[in-house]
Amino acid sequence: MNTEKHKILVVEDEPDVLQFIKQGLEENGFDVDYAYDGDCGKKLALSNHYDVIILDIIIPQLNGIELCKKIRNQKNTAKILLLTALGSLDDKLEGFEAGADDYLVKPFDFPELLARVNVLTKRITQTPYNTPTQEHIIKVADLALNLNNKRVKRGGKEITLTAKEFALLELLVLNKNRVLSKAEIAEKIWDINFDRGTNVIEVYINFLRKKIDNDYSVKLLHTMVGMGYILKDE
Repeated sequence: MNTEKHKILVVEDEPDVLQFIKQGLEENGFDVDYAYDGDCGKKLALSNHYDVIILDIIIPQLNGIELCKKIRNQKNTAKILLLTALGSLDDKLEGFEAGADDYLVKPFDFPELLARVNVLTKRITQTPYNTPTQEHIIKVADLALNLNNKRVKRGGKEITLTAKEFALLELLVLNKNRVLSKAEIAEKIWDINFDRGTNVIEVYINFLRKKIDNDYSVKLLHTMVGMGYILKDE
């Protein structure tokens, strides 16, 4: 049972599915709000604090991908889990690029959804919501990550990253000068049920490389063939 009463928003237009999710989460100690369409979901997401937002992609008025983007554009740091019947790699990458933290393909069993939600709530900082905190900045060479506001700069120039890109870069920075295997990256960033047969990690490494290295003479992110990836400060 979850004793912290994490607050969750579920945006789902199928009444039976919504009731199934809502009842299951409430039975496990979560406080649940819900909406049947994207516009209502947007109003709730941007006017309340939620620890996790569960979005079906195919919903009326404003689809889940667009709603995810609008939530992230407002610097909202709630963890976002996308639900969809679409399960291709391109669909997943589109969701992650929109700012989602995780992705679950329908149909699913409730224990799997609950496991995903529990993983996301464990990532939430223990800092009280809206409490001012001292900046926490970590650096590699001229690359700086602010862990509080999720902003990234290199050589003083701001770099815009998605939630997944930031999580991957943070992992690399915290392990600077150490090779991280694909298995370790998959476990830390994609958590459970990650299909190691896909090229998602390579895709995201390329996303990062374009943003943090391509415009600079000194390259920080390196591929170690057969071993993994490393962020070097020299």
